[in-house]
Amino acid sequence: MPAETHEHFPRETAGLPEAATSQTVEVADGERLELGIAPVKKRIGEATVRMLAYNGSIPGPTLKVRQGSEIEVEVVNQGDLEATVHWHGLRLENRYDGTHETQAPVEVGGRFTARVAFPDPGLYWYHPHIREDYGQEMGLYGNVLVEPSNADYWPPVHREVLLTLDDLLIEEGQIAPFSQTQTNYAAMGRFGNVLLVAGQPDLHLRAKSGEVVRLYFTNTANTRVFKVKLPGARMKLVGGDSGRVEHERFVEEVVLAPSERVIVDVLFEQPGELVLEHHTPDRVYRLAAVTVTDERAEPLLAEPFEELRSDPELSAERERLGAFIEADPDKTLAFVAEMDMGEPEGPVVYACPMHPDVVQDEPGRCPRCGMTLLAKSVATNYACPMHPEVVQDEPGRCPQCGMKLLAVPAGSTTYVCPMHPEVSSHEQGRCPECGMKLLSAALVGRAAGGHEHHEHHAEGHEHHEHEHREHLAEGHEHHQHEDADQVGDALDAGHEHADHPPDGHQGHDHAAAGGIEWEDDMVEVNRITTPANMRWKLVDRSTGEENAAIAWRFTVGERVKIRLVNEMDSDHPMHHPFHIHGAGRFLILARDGEVEPNLVWKDTVLVRTGEVVDILLDVTNPGLWMAHCHIAEHHESGMMFSFDVSEAR
Repeated sequence: MPAETHEHFPRETAGLPEAATSQTVEVADGERLELGIAPVKKRIGEATVRMLAYNGSIPGPTLKVRQGSEIEVEVVNQGDLEATVHWHGLRLENRYDGTHETQAPVEVGGRFTARVAFPDPGLYWYHPHIREDYGQEMGLYGNVLVEPSNADYWPPVHREVLLTLDDLLIEEGQIAPFSQTQTNYAAMGRFGNVLLVAGQPDLHLRAKSGEVVRLYFTNTANTRVFKVKLPGARMKLVGGDSGRVEHERFVEEVVLAPSERVIVDVLFEQPGELVLEHHTPDRVYRLAAVTVTDERAEPLLAEPFEELRSDPELSAERERLGAFIEADPDKTLAFVAEMDMGEPEGPVVYACPMHPDVVQDEPGRCPRCGMTLLAKSVATNYACPMHPEVVQDEPGRCPQCGMKLLAVPAGSTTYVCPMHPEVSSHEQGRCPECGMKLLSAALVGRAAGGHEHHEHHAEGHEHHEHEHREHLAEGHEHHQHEDADQVGDALDAGHEHADHPPDGHQGHDHAAAGGIEWEDDMVEVNRITTPANMRWKLVDRSTGEENAAIAWRFTVGERVKIRLVNEMDSDHPMHHPFHIHGAGRFLILARDGEVEPNLVWKDTVLVRTGEVVDILLDVTNPGLWMAHCHIAEHHESGMMFSFDVSEAR
């Protein structure tokens, strides 16, 4: 286990209170609530870990409020670093949005009072907006349930249950360390190896036969996308980010990207033992157990459950969208990655002059005679870290996945895919499974140098189909690395374990995976990526401006068509959940030219790899508002900008 250093946030649990179970707090219009940030300890399987909590619980308290109300929330920061609380999805006054651009950060020991308004019904949440990658992973998230002023807004149900979906990376009995000075896992985000539902690794729910339960799902994970199924029960989609959907419909599954919300009504028709599941192309994970008892629910709601209602507001919106669907976009925003892993000038290998068969990619000593290895120039090739068969003589991009080819010594190493280590080649190329450019073992291997490998099971998450436990990911001891010297080790590490892919996971190609990175398929390379070597960019294709340099200006009352282009011409093509703060809310118009069949007001949209999504932003609130990728590590790597909204004249 890596030694604790001052470079990392603290992980000691001694003297900390136990994390409490989240409670629902009803807050009336005009009332005041104190929301404290402080460390707690929490039992996760066999580990007791240090986390952070709002008001002592993980998740934080669910705030239940009425549509149209406004409350005061006093944030008291006793956490690890300066903080803000962002009220995700709420169209509130700009100065209370909870970012470093709308308020001064709350120092440790400080306080800040926000007036939080709730104009729209539905499910919202709150979380940090400074070092979001750290605070959110450590447990700082909670829901806001806004009850509609219209009593018939939702279909009838017996009760409501709120479920956050999260994951947590645990290594050697502790949460994997976080640097206080920089974000890592910047390439793909930090995937966890333990799944948490409502903050629990082994949640057990109960229902009565014939009961209709409304489940409110919120994806609070840093990067993981969830596909949720509940075999043995019937699910009806009724709502999303900001209220109900245009047309209710029966569904077998729902997909939630980080920060998205989905609302489903579930009918438990028969008694029995059910499992709430998360599905990927390769695995099924147990999220929670559900016991349906023989006791019958009253009153009977099976008949109204069969009714599929339509929302009149959204149906009226549909009638007005034709011109926007046909129109050119007002703004076009591209998602692009740039990787710079510190390629050396003039690639070399290090060889022993007395034992020429001893060759390695780093300086060192000969294991046979102890002599210092001498640098030896080698020819250069360029390989794809994701598609080891993609190799060429000149710099360029992988023709399969679009990732930038990295320099490797020609003929000195095998080329492997960091996402599919079982894929190896002696020639440059791309991975046939995922399209990523193959990297030489000399490039990928360095990042894993010194890492011992430990298996970490997803605590309490049984593989339901095969009745045995699954791992989420291979665990690895964490060390700080200098990225220019570590990339090769990461590839070597992947190659060493090529015959033993974790949990039978065979990786993915973009098409087979639906344009989603379901798992961390290049753990060692991902671990050493930081904002210094992995630059995620939002690019205004009209002006060429990137990230913070983008300077959009809108006026209250405008409707702005924005085209989101997830470009394949990128050093690491992957999905992005794009979030717009409370300047307004938006409708999805089309995906890859296909008109969206079921409207719902949104604040976050999942843009899959290579996808083009058109949205229509309804601008309602003046101020300086942020827009960003909601993969926490991408956000911390600069994949964000702010835009200005002025009052209408």
